[in-house]
Amino acid sequence: MFCSRLQPALTRRDMLRVAGAGFGNVALAALANADAVNASPLSPKGTHFLPRAKRVIFLFMHGGPSHMDTFDYKPQLNKDHGQPLPFDKPRVFSAQTGNLLGSPWKFRQHGESGAWVSELFPHVAKCVDDLCIINSMYGSNSRHGGALLELHTGSDTFIRPSMGSWITYGLGTENQNLPGFVTICPTLTHGGANAYSSAFLPADYQGTPLGNASTPSDQAKIPFIQNHSGLSSDLQRSELDFLGALNRDHLQQTGPDAALEGRINSFELAFRMQAAAPELQDISSESEAVQEMYGINDPTTRNFGIQCLMARRFTEQGVRFVQATHSYKWDQHDGLKSALPQNSREVDQPIAALLTDLKTRGLLHETLVLWGGEFGRTPVSQGGENGRDHNPQGYTMWMAGGGVRGGLQYGATDDYGYYAVQDKVHVHDLHATLLHLLGLDHTRLTYRYAGRDFRLTDVHGEVVHDIIA
Repeated sequence: MFCSRLQPALTRRDMLRVAGAGFGNVALAALANADAVNASPLSPKGTHFLPRAKRVIFLFMHGGPSHMDTFDYKPQLNKDHGQPLPFDKPRVFSAQTGNLLGSPWKFRQHGESGAWVSELFPHVAKCVDDLCIINSMYGSNSRHGGALLELHTGSDTFIRPSMGSWITYGLGTENQNLPGFVTICPTLTHGGANAYSSAFLPADYQGTPLGNASTPSDQAKIPFIQNHSGLSSDLQRSELDFLGALNRDHLQQTGPDAALEGRINSFELAFRMQAAAPELQDISSESEAVQEMYGINDPTTRNFGIQCLMARRFTEQGVRFVQATHSYKWDQHDGLKSALPQNSREVDQPIAALLTDLKTRGLLHETLVLWGGEFGRTPVSQGGENGRDHNPQGYTMWMAGGGVRGGLQYGATDDYGYYAVQDKVHVHDLHATLLHLLGLDHTRLTYRYAGRDFRLTDVHGEVVHDIIA
């Protein structure tokens, strides 16, 4: 509504005061904008609420470990070995399967919690009071490619940012001289680089691979950071400054270019890593006792032992998300009785060493360790009585540290281990809970792309509060 009341005239003193404040605000805004421009996309960011964990180590068992032979004790399955499954099988399964197949391995209760663990994991069993074993996982896809991508990105059908990229996007990282997201010996199959891709998120949040599944872990290093022996650091700095100036001039002419901005940032990070990464990747500084604890002196455990030790070293230096992959060995359609014990021997001691080492160094309570594969296996046989088929209907993953309840076996599959039936946890729920432990609300961690807001959990996911300490 129009008001006819006249305002008093502005005095010269008032004019100077208001204008001075205005000039100050303009200067402050300019400084703030400069800080925003100069800030690294990987700079630490605030959380939505108080976090329980600061970082994540994901131990990925590519192929799908058999849950009823490792962490999901099924005495009824052993009792009914050789009998037909007394209910309908899922509509989608990979190949012809037979009758019930009891576990060839014994289970025992361990720790104060009395959690059941297979004899295949004697070292991890000693850490059972630190584990939150989720026996009621389930997913949406029975094929390796789709299930692997669902676990890593939240989608089994589309290319989406990986969970490591989402977490780094949401939180930044604690060490500006290292990547925020590192993946050690990642798989080459079933999605390949899409499992650690930033997809439509800025390239700064892409996972940095150290080698790949075909690379021995003692040769897996951060690529392309070694300076030329004849090029001094000062000269390289000058070259990067000149290149950066050219690129920024180009950006002023063309406008925002996420790919170019990502390349500029990657050059700068690579320059900074030249001082930090070589020493970090050199495990010779670790004591003989530590290397022996991780099994590095044993040919059976050496490869994954180095991965686990590197995961601890990167985590200790503030890398936000580290993945170590045991690839691609857990797909026992046949050869179960020989391959599963071998796989377990390769990872059991290194995993227990990682948990123990983190705990000893006071890092476990703020580091969330996640273990598991893309799905489980069937309780019915395949390949005679020496194999199990894919099973996304019910399987096991476990967490440790980072605010979860240790010594807990949560949820359950049916008496044979086919379907999750009690306190079911979908992959989306796992992601929501993981983000919650990091202080992030999964419904608010979004990125606008192609006209809509995306998130790791898409339109799904519920936080599993019962497993939080």
